[in-house]
Amino acid sequence: MQLTALDWTIVVAFFVVVLAVGLFVARRAGSSSSEFFLSGRSMPWWLLGMSMVATTFSTDTPNLVTDIVRQNGVAGNWVWWAFLLTGMLTVFVYARLWRRSGVTTDLEFYELRYSGKAAAFLRGFRALYLGVFFNVCIMATVSLAAIKIGGILLGLSPVQTILIASVVTVVFSAAGGFRAVVLTDFVLFFLAMVGALAAAVVALGRPEVGGLQGLLDSSHVAGKLSLLPALAKPDGSSNTDLVVSLLVVPLAVQWWSVWYPGSEPGGGGYVAQRMLSARDEKHAVGATLFFNVAHYALRPWPWIIVALCSLLIFPFDTEADRQAARVELSGSDLQPLVELWEDDPAAVDQETRERIESLKTREMGLTSIKAAFPQTDYSKIGHDLAYPAMLTFLPHGLLGLVVASLIAAYISTISTHLNWGSSYVVNDFWKRFVNVGASEREQVWVARWSTVLLMAVAGTLALWLENALQAFQILLLIGAGTGLLFILRWFWWRINPYSEIAAMVVSFGVAVFMQFGAPDSLADWQKLVIGVGITTTAWITVTLFTPAADRRTLREFYKMTLPGGPGWRKVIDDAARDGESIADAAGGRANLPLGILCMVAGCFAVYSALLGTGCWIYGDYGPALVLSLVAIVAAGLLVKLWASVSAR
Repeated sequence: MQLTALDWTIVVAFFVVVLAVGLFVARRAGSSSSEFFLSGRSMPWWLLGMSMVATTFSTDTPNLVTDIVRQNGVAGNWVWWAFLLTGMLTVFVYARLWRRSGVTTDLEFYELRYSGKAAAFLRGFRALYLGVFFNVCIMATVSLAAIKIGGILLGLSPVQTILIASVVTVVFSAAGGFRAVVLTDFVLFFLAMVGALAAAVVALGRPEVGGLQGLLDSSHVAGKLSLLPALAKPDGSSNTDLVVSLLVVPLAVQWWSVWYPGSEPGGGGYVAQRMLSARDEKHAVGATLFFNVAHYALRPWPWIIVALCSLLIFPFDTEADRQAARVELSGSDLQPLVELWEDDPAAVDQETRERIESLKTREMGLTSIKAAFPQTDYSKIGHDLAYPAMLTFLPHGLLGLVVASLIAAYISTISTHLNWGSSYVVNDFWKRFVNVGASEREQVWVARWSTVLLMAVAGTLALWLENALQAFQILLLIGAGTGLLFILRWFWWRINPYSEIAAMVVSFGVAVFMQFGAPDSLADWQKLVIGVGITTTAWITVTLFTPAADRRTLREFYKMTLPGGPGWRKVIDDAARDGESIADAAGGRANLPLGILCMVAGCFAVYSALLGTGCWIYGDYGPALVLSLVAIVAAGLLVKLWASVSAR
């Protein structure tokens, strides 16, 4: 796909604006570590909310949604829609707690909540584990999407894409810090929304699609439109396994048990960073509420529509052709060569390699995409490639706008992760363990150099990944079982640093085993549930057999954050016996039950809006009207409940 002068003008203008913002605030950002990482804790809710949304737009998110819809239909999105429960819990319970804590990073929490050398070790180790290892993995998946988009739309090689994207993003992030990220996110939010909507409109206008009605009537999307996974397949056979994996496990287990970036149970990561940078508690709550409404109710449908249209323009191979490919691959003459190819593709001759890759592509149902873009390397062929493939139909001018919006999404996400990761490296590792007396100037320079190194490692790793859904599943496994701990550590005094160390070590070990040693017969949801069970049992057991934090640390933490709940009763009573009242130390205890009621009302409002939008699009006006009314009533109830919470 060749961009015209008009397209390039739009793209270059965007780059100029982004770099100008970064350079404009560079001096202020470099004045202190607080400015570089939190903008002096002065940000309003609406700006932070838009920043969160822009960050999670990302270049890999529409690719991931497309992958999910093509393989599992619209209902497949419940694997990430379920995280709304986590998000709303963060809004109405944890946002205020984080803002009260006054920490610079969420890892600083460890030495506020726990005591002793174990707490210090946990803080330092997590700084490198999350800020470097985990963060690099996340940025690599985002960069993988950039590679695919760059290859399809611009004809760039993977290395060229990574070099160009990395240089611009690193210069912007290292110069302007968190303030530059948030200010440009304001522009990126609108640009990305316009780009996503434009892509959906153009996709529906393709002659192969024939408008919205043509899409809905097409046999290619039959079975893909349902908002909930069907209990039975079209042939009448049971579909229980898919229902469990797409709906039951995400809503019953995944949302509270799995740590996933941007959807951390109890808040954390770059979401916590934005809450900590808010002007006050109300702005922290407002920012996270805006984010969750926009993230789940506002923007999924343009991506879903493009994904559904791709099924008509780049249809699956027929089941007969896919089965024939499987038979040929498992034949006696080819199977030994396939095994050799899987270990090392270069070990077989070019003709055989091309034959195997062609059969593998047909087996996955991707022949039409491969035929449309024959220059694309086999390792990058996947259903997630369909989204950038659909963008090639955009008219010039609009193409430049959408390319700019995708670049905006990439820069927004990566710059956030770079700033967040470097905040861990500086505040929770360098300043805490390497040079305790580091000056503000030194901290800023360490932050800037760590930004460069993080991007270099993430870009290198991106060249090895293959598809977005693969990376998503791996990250879920690594975080499986740790979520409940992150929820309860605010509300149960007994949890200690050994609990967190056990959860981290066990969850990672289980994830490695499930990825490389578990039987192939285990489905992804079964691996997840097993991982949650093993990890949760391990950290609870360790909690009960290891000492809690010292009394003074627990009392000071409670007085500062006022979490409330029965899990602190022993600490409150012990303090009272010593003549110290901590329950009313800051004007009253938190109302946890009312916060949870707000969470439930918020979930009803957003889910009803999300599903109601789908019903309006499908022309199911009865259910659409009912869901819209539920959304309005739930939103009204939420406003009333939250007014009560705020008054207290």
